[in-house]
Amino acid sequence: MPSSAVHLLLTGANGYIGLRLLPALLDAGHRVTAVVRDRRRFPQGDFAAAGERLRVVEGDFLKPDSLPAFPADLDAAYYLLHSMGSAGDFAASEEATATNFTAALKGTGCRRVIYLGGLVDESRPLSPHLQSRLHVENVLRGGGIPLTVLRASIIVGSGSASFEIVRDLAEKLPVMVCPRWVNTRCQPIAIRNVIDYLTGVLDRPQTAGRTFDIGGPEVLRYRDLLEGYAAVRGLKRWFVPVPFLSPKLSSWWLYLMTSTSFPLARTLVNSMKNETVCHDQAIREFLAPPLLGYREAVDKALARIAQNRVPSSWFDALNAGSLDPRFVDAIKVPEHGVLHDQQRVPLAAPRAAVLDAVWSLGGQRGWPAMKWAWRLRGRIDRLAGGAGLRRGRRHPTDLRPGDALDFWRVLVADRERGRLMLYAEMKLPGEAWLEFEIEGGFLRQTATFRPQGLLGRAYWYSVLPFHWLLFPRMAQRLAEGG
Repeated sequence: MPSSAVHLLLTGANGYIGLRLLPALLDAGHRVTAVVRDRRRFPQGDFAAAGERLRVVEGDFLKPDSLPAFPADLDAAYYLLHSMGSAGDFAASEEATATNFTAALKGTGCRRVIYLGGLVDESRPLSPHLQSRLHVENVLRGGGIPLTVLRASIIVGSGSASFEIVRDLAEKLPVMVCPRWVNTRCQPIAIRNVIDYLTGVLDRPQTAGRTFDIGGPEVLRYRDLLEGYAAVRGLKRWFVPVPFLSPKLSSWWLYLMTSTSFPLARTLVNSMKNETVCHDQAIREFLAPPLLGYREAVDKALARIAQNRVPSSWFDALNAGSLDPRFVDAIKVPEHGVLHDQQRVPLAAPRAAVLDAVWSLGGQRGWPAMKWAWRLRGRIDRLAGGAGLRRGRRHPTDLRPGDALDFWRVLVADRERGRLMLYAEMKLPGEAWLEFEIEGGFLRQTATFRPQGLLGRAYWYSVLPFHWLLFPRMAQRLAEGG
């Protein structure tokens, strides 16, 4: 199937995998019909350059009457749908979704379906989640279209449900009570390698009708995942094994200790009793991308900015002043494991005046509220070995990506769209961002902090009284053009 002539159907285009796969498909020159349940949640602006090669349609595969007629000239379809975190009978929902998907493809020219499922050992009893994933394979296979199945264990990437739980636990708990399932083996794989395989099998017709295990280069225990994450973050963690945490108690423990929902926690704990290790390496006969080790994958997942299409070397590009402006929309502050303060105030001055005020922050002019507090923070930073406020700024009113701005670094400076994003380079027990956005007659000012362990959380809460005074005043004065 020549890639230059491929028209693809991408389900789950708003999901964790879909939003990362879509740019790769478009960059390869494919045409894509992307299916989402809610078009308003789809970041259309991030893909404006795709033009007519991208068509976004709404439809819910649990409600077949809501599905549009899919194009007759489809060549292949990606099935990236699941109901793992939903309440109720998720297995029945997954079966119905897969059934409706295969029915919707009838009447199209689709010749391939590619499905990302879960690693299973069919010779052993499976958790309900893995049983459902296996059943979905059989439903899709029964649709009569050649099916390529890629079975994966934990996917390491910012936003992956399993990885976010690992991150929550390692960040929050210096001492971790460990039930028996922490010794279960798995074979984590970096999101980058998952995308390599999903895109690679498309151009290899010999992979049609086959099932492949995909994994990273290491077989690890779940405890190793926690220890590896902590090592990358420079955190000291201690593990206390206990024999009495049942799956139900473990589910409640995850629910209380992390940001996951209880249905998702219960599903994951039940699945963690099953080893998810590759049983063969057949996929490597057709595709052999360089595999990232677990700690390298964690390091990339914890890049300073959660990113979709931005190259992994985006920060170096900023310092060199060479960041491609097409990537600006994709630069996003992390959403998981963070603390934040957000102010949203109506503009009290013309938009141009507010932009001038925002673009003139720092340097000789200083900051528009509690200047003494900013100067004090700068002195503390210098005492801690940081740059403090002495770097100032390159120009009094002009900002470019990569510029130093006091103890901040400019990540995004898009004056036309009214967006400025700064990354803190002061000494901190964590990472911090400050973002300004002018949209719809309002100024939104967001301070985001990703703490490093308990010290980071203690730092955030210790400075909250200053935040309560400073941030509202600063947002209000900027909105007034001051």
